[in-house]
Amino acid sequence: MNLQGIQNIIFDLGGVLLNINYQLTQQAFVQLGVTDFDKYYDQAQQNGLFDLFETGQISEIEFCTQLKELTGINASHKEIVAAWNAMLLDFPIIRKKLLLNLKASFNTSLLSNTNETHIREFNKTIQKDIHETSLAPLFHTHYFSNEIGLRKPNQEMFDYVLTENNYKAVETLFLDDSIQHIEGAKKCGIRTHHVQDKSVEELFANFLT
Repeated sequence: MNLQGIQNIIFDLGGVLLNINYQLTQQAFVQLGVTDFDKYYDQAQQNGLFDLFETGQISEIEFCTQLKELTGINASHKEIVAAWNAMLLDFPIIRKKLLLNLKASFNTSLLSNTNETHIREFNKTIQKDIHETSLAPLFHTHYFSNEIGLRKPNQEMFDYVLTENNYKAVETLFLDDSIQHIEGAKKCGIRTHHVQDKSVEELFANFLT
């Protein structure tokens, strides 16, 4: 990882820090009767309903109701929430140490496309795995799409974080596991790393010694 000239690091959450598996949610919805769930939602693209939910324009109840109408399934609110959360896995405790070490050397921010349902669920995971009630202590600033009304890969979201923190794009590194988000950040002049084959702790191994 080349950090020459980098003063600021922006992290994605799911797939970078929080382990996730999109297929588990797809499988859960298949079990509820949505045999073509990937047509509505996957890592690369999603139906506009999910955009509304991730930008805070609709509530969890509205999301579940409209998802039932969209897919034609007859499932309870509880079943839909469980299926939607199935993708969320663990937060390895070594990443807590890494983030705190990086926070001591860089300006660090979290930038996540998410929603009220996932926030509630991953906060439970964080409390269990790393003994924190939220992710806030691990970063200088954090931004969730449903709270600020913007989402990746739109340039407005990256510009928002740069402006809010007085970050210079050329001094900022952004890490994400979705290529469309990487491309969005590049358009703003931000340096990027597409997280694929190596874990974040492998990429920053020298900050763990």
